[in-house]
Amino acid sequence: MISVRHRPFLAAILLAAAVSGCGSTPSAATQEPAAQAAGEPTVQKLRTIPLTIVTNDGKRHSYTVEVAHTSDEQAQGLMYRRTMPKDAGMIFPFPAPRPATFWMRNTYIPLDMVFLLADGRIESILADVPPLNEAQRSSLGPVAAVLELNAGEAARIGVTPGDLVEYDLRDLQGGAE
Repeated sequence: MISVRHRPFLAAILLAAAVSGCGSTPSAATQEPAAQAAGEPTVQKLRTIPLTIVTNDGKRHSYTVEVAHTSDEQAQGLMYRRTMPKDAGMIFPFPAPRPATFWMRNTYIPLDMVFLLADGRIESILADVPPLNEAQRSSLGPVAAVLELNAGEAARIGVTPGDLVEYDLRDLQGGAE
C-alpha cells in the first residue's frame, strides 16, 4: 500500500509516463530546432498553399503560406517559431466571417496581421505587431480569414485595405473546427 504522503509523487510519475507514451512526434524535417533546444513544444509545419497579394498598383506578390485550418492549428499558430522565410506566412481561415482577435503569446516573430473579407479584399492591417505580447488585436469587423506575414512585409510591398488577396482552400478537407 502507498502512503498518503507518497501518492502525489506516484501520481506525477504515472502521469509523466502516460504523457511520454502518447501522441506522435513529427519527423525531424518538420520540427523547429530552436524550439526543441529551448525545451519548448515541438512545432509541426502545416500544409501550405500558394497565395498572391495584388496591390492597388496592379503588382502581384507571391507567398507560400501554411494553413491553420483546424481549431487546434489556429490556437497554435506561429507560436514557438524563431524564424519564418521571407516569402512565407500563415493563413487562418474561418468557416464563416466573424470578428477576429489575435495575440502574440509565445510568438517570437514580429508580424503583420492582415484581416481578409470573404471576397478576398483586405479589411485592415495591423503592422509590426511586437512578439511575446498578450495584448489583444482585433479586426474592425467580421472577417473570413487572417493572414500573418513577417513584420514590415505589408509596408514593403505597399499593401493597403481594399487590396486583393488570392488563395484557394478547395484542396483542404473539411472546414475549421
